[in-house]
Amino acid sequence: MSERTKGKVQVTDATEVSASSNESENRATLPTASASVSTSNSPTTSSTTTSQATQSPLKRASTSSTSSVAKRKTPNKSQSSTAKRISKELAEIALDPPSNCSAGPKGDDLYEWVATISGPADSPYANGIFFLDINFPKDYPFKPPKVSFRTRIYHCNINSQGAICLDILKDNWSPALTISKVLLSICSLLTDANPNDPLVGSIAQEYLMDREQHDRTAKEWTKEYAS
Repeated sequence: MSERTKGKVQVTDATEVSASSNESENRATLPTASASVSTSNSPTTSSTTTSQATQSPLKRASTSSTSSVAKRKTPNKSQSSTAKRISKELAEIALDPPSNCSAGPKGDDLYEWVATISGPADSPYANGIFFLDINFPKDYPFKPPKVSFRTRIYHCNINSQGAICLDILKDNWSPALTISKVLLSICSLLTDANPNDPLVGSIAQEYLMDREQHDRTAKEWTKEYAS
């Protein structure tokens, strides 16, 4: 082989080596590009995951808060119904008060009232003004109001603490009754006591055995405590 031919072969070999080297470099570069793409996509995926993780507790908190509000609203509806009933009765008393009676809230509390009863003319309690406390339960009118005398009175159905023995304030209560009807029933009790179901046995016995003495004592108490 001539020297010129040898030179050509060497040139050819050098070219092939160069081309082979370039291909190797290109193959080596491809994984790097792939890794670069994977790396650039990673923050987006992480951001999405983080966003979902952040939103999930917020949704749960929102659902819990809504449920809590709903629970708080339930008893308010019941109280609102009771308040409406009491307000209606207050308006009725203002327009058409029961005979010899008055009643209304003590202050801003709609459930706490004070009432007055003028002693019936045909009773030993005539000319007396008797004050009573009225407390409406939260489930009124399905349960009766609590009514008690603040003014002392000599009566077999009313004790020294002001408690009243009256069937409609206990077992015979009905949601159809109103505070006006209760006050009228108490007025009737002042005229016609019930010694057969007394709270104060000694006064009941006196009422049955010595009515005149009973009435004298009742008048004295009325003059002393209710005038």
